Amino acid sequence: MADDRQHGFATEAIHAGEIHDATGAHIAPIYQTSTFTFADMEAVEDWADGKTEAYIYSRGGNPGRKALAEKLAALEGFGLDPAGQPVAEIFASGMAAISAAIMGTAKAGNHIITQQVLYGSADHLISDVLPDFGITNSRVPGLEAAALEHELRSHQNTTAVYLETPANPTLRVIDIATTARIAHEHGAQLIVDNTFATPALQRPLSLGADVVVHSTTKYINGHGTIVGGAVVSTDSDLMENEIASLIRFTGGVPGALDCWLANLGLKTLPLRMSRHCSTAMQVARFLEDHPAIVTVHYPGLPGHPQHDVAARQMADFGAMLAFDAGSYEAATSFLNRLNLCTLAVSLGNLDTLVEHPASMTHRVVPPEQRAASGISDGLIRVSVGLEDPADIIADLDRALGG
Repeated sequence: MADDRQHGFATEAIHAGEIHDATGAHIAPIYQTSTFTFADMEAVEDWADGKTEAYIYSRGGNPGRKALAEKLAALEGFGLDPAGQPVAEIFASGMAAISAAIMGTAKAGNHIITQQVLYGSADHLISDVLPDFGITNSRVPGLEAAALEHELRSHQNTTAVYLETPANPTLRVIDIATTARIAHEHGAQLIVDNTFATPALQRPLSLGADVVVHSTTKYINGHGTIVGGAVVSTDSDLMENEIASLIRFTGGVPGALDCWLANLGLKTLPLRMSRHCSTAMQVARFLEDHPAIVTVHYPGLPGHPQHDVAARQMADFGAMLAFDAGSYEAATSFLNRLNLCTLAVSLGNLDTLVEHPASMTHRVVPPEQRAASGISDGLIRVSVGLEDPADIIADLDRALGG
């Protein structure tokens, strides 16, 4: 008998979307196939007439991909549409997901508005790539309400507002509910990159957002073994006809193994995020008190400019933080002295990853734009891992010359 009760987050993370096929395998198999078979032409005709559903070709759909989409949709608070399909789609990378979300909500002649600071590749896509296809853009620092209102009135062809919160790499926090209300009053949809927070800490759709994007490479998978992305939306028509269709026609298709690994990783997301957050708070407090540090950016610290907003819309403050060492030379000296923590881009792994945004993730952003975004040459970003907190702090302290 089906169980229609609303389950808790940890239960959904384990059970939503799971496949239990005729073999009786407890863990779903990896559907490592490019194509699927039909028994006969009658089966083809029934599928073509819409009488039955069928998998045809893995670019269009794969059972493992659908299972992951269903789990993510459930965790974001919106499971299946009226037709029983997940209001989500899985992509080959976070950038493929971001591209599909924006291209699904903005066409040639349309305008999009975003915050000043963005992940480097998303920044490049919006600033340099999309204008070649007739999609213009403008920036509103922090998406402050009055300034956003003015920008929307100035660009009445705006169809989407795009934001990251917390932002990469400055950890600026945007008020999702207020931004959604303002965007909707002007006929625009709100897209939120929820990669840093994950649905374990923040559910933008419940706060009024229309579309959520993830790099599943990060905390969703959690183990640094895949590259992937996802889009979830409350609008099933938008998903089916504009966003999900792009995976078939532009080909940003995830591999079956990557979907399987992301699904497996999601099952421990609540446990991992709880430990990530508690350790990050300890690290942030240590850095805040360290004499070699100019500024610490972590939403959980009371001194963070948007601490109150983060406390209101997030269940916890995340595992990402940044700090300013004061100069490029000081940052370089620190990074060269790390031992336990790893100098690498990406985030959300089990181990602590540390990087220099100006040289690495945001190198493609022009220097003047980096400066306007608060990305100084001394800024260092930390993805706090699951090691013993005392060991992480000891490594940071030694690298800082303590």
